[in-house]
Amino acid sequence: MKMSAKFNIQAAANACGLDWSRLDNKTLLITGATGLVGKRMIELILERNQLEKVCTKVVAVGRSRKKLEERFAAFAGDPCLEFYEHDVQEPWQYDEPVDYIFHMASNTHPLQYAMDPIATEMTNILGTHYLLALAARNPGCRFVFTSTTDIYGDNRTGKEFLEETDCGYIDCNTLRANYIEGKRASEALCNAYRKQHGVDFVIGRICRLFGDTMQMEDSKAVSSFIKNAAQGEDILLKSAGTQIYSFLYVDDAVTGMLKIAAEGESGNAYNVAANDYRMTLMELAKTLAKIGGTKVTMGDLSANEKAGASGFQNACLDGAKLASLGWKPAVPLVDGLRMTVDYLKTKAVNA
Repeated sequence: MKMSAKFNIQAAANACGLDWSRLDNKTLLITGATGLVGKRMIELILERNQLEKVCTKVVAVGRSRKKLEERFAAFAGDPCLEFYEHDVQEPWQYDEPVDYIFHMASNTHPLQYAMDPIATEMTNILGTHYLLALAARNPGCRFVFTSTTDIYGDNRTGKEFLEETDCGYIDCNTLRANYIEGKRASEALCNAYRKQHGVDFVIGRICRLFGDTMQMEDSKAVSSFIKNAAQGEDILLKSAGTQIYSFLYVDDAVTGMLKIAAEGESGNAYNVAANDYRMTLMELAKTLAKIGGTKVTMGDLSANEKAGASGFQNACLDGAKLASLGWKPAVPLVDGLRMTVDYLKTKAVNA
C-alpha cells in the first residue's frame, strides 16, 4: 500500500530529526519538479504546510507547464505552489526573492544518457551555471546541488564504502561519461561561485533510488525490475548481477536532501545513503521476483542500453557523514520495494 504524504512527513522527519523551522515560510525553487525526487519533495512540503499552517512557498520548475499541472493536480490552487515553465539550459529571468534553490533537473537513466547525451551534460553544466548565477543575485540564498554516486567512478580503492573524499577512475572518452562529467563539472562550478560570488552551497550525492513517484519510461535496472514485478513478469536481468550498489526509497532521499539543505555545512558534499541499505543486482532481482511472484531470467543489453549502462561494480556509499547530522532512513529497503510494486499494481488497476 502506498504511504500517504502525511505518513511520510511524520515518520521520515521524526526519524531524521529535521529542523523544519529553518524552511518554514521560506521560498524554495526546485528544478526537476516532476521527477522522482522533486515530486515527492514538493508533495511533502505542501502537505506539511497544510498540517502545520505554514507557507513554505515552492516554485516548481519544469519544461512543461502541462506536465507540472498533471503531476501536482492534488494541489491545484494551492497558494504556496507556483509553476514556472523553464528550460534550465537557458538564463533565468525570475525576479522574486528565493531562499533555497534545489537543482534536481537532470536526465537520470541509461537510455536518456545514450539517446540525449548533449542535454544530459548541459542540463547539469549550463543548468548549474545559470542557477548559481540566480543564487548569487539572492543574498543569503542556499544552493543545493543534487549529485550522484557515479561521480566516484570505478571504485579502485579496495574500500567497502566510498567516502566523500574518494575519487575513482572514469574513462571520459565514452558516451556514458556525459552524465558523470556533467555532475563533476557542476560540483566544481559550485566551488567556483562560492569563491567569486560568495554563494552558499551544499551537495547531496544520491545513491540509486526507487519509489512510487518513478515514471514508467525510467530505464534504470531497479526501475525495470520493479515494473516487471508489478506487471507479474519475470525479472529480466541483463548482466551477471554481481554489481553491488546502495539503494534508498525516495522518501528517505528527500529527507536526506532537506536535512543537508537545512543543516549541512556550507561547501560540503554528503552521501545520501545508509550503509545497511545495499544489494547486488542479483539479490535485488530475486527480492523483486519474490515480491512479484515471478522468477529471474537472463537477457542481453541492447546497443543503446549498453552505451548508457554503468560498468561500475562496487558503488556502495558511506553514509556516516549525513548520519552525523542525525539523519537516518525511515523506510526499510525491502519494505520500500514492496510498497512501490504494490502502488504500481494499484495504479495499473485504476488506470
